[in-house]
Amino acid sequence: MTYKGYTASIEVDLEAGILFGRVLDIKDVVTFKAKNVDEGYEEFKTSVDEYLDFCEELGQEPDKPFSGKLPFRTTSENHRKIFIAAKKTGKSINYWMDEVLSDAANKVINV
Repeated sequence: MTYKGYTASIEVDLEAGILFGRVLDIKDVVTFKAKNVDEGYEEFKTSVDEYLDFCEELGQEPDKPFSGKLPFRTTSENHRKIFIAAKKTGKSINYWMDEVLSDAANKVINV
């Protein structure tokens, strides 16, 4: 589930008979619970909105899951290959890597 750039996971708690969710990829802890999937999605959205409102009341920036910056390390040989591939397509290394990695991610996600 995603909402306003935040993603959540949901687990089933069989003993309590509820769904328990948590916002992923941020340092702050944002959780929610529900009795069914539809309620879970609504509770997730409510939790995100309350988190954002709380941060605003405190005058603090909310933790954001993804900045758009992706640190990447590779070997010098792979760096050279990436440079050549990008140049052959007439793109910058950054644009070429973004395109290639996005295509690869979409293939995996849409399997």
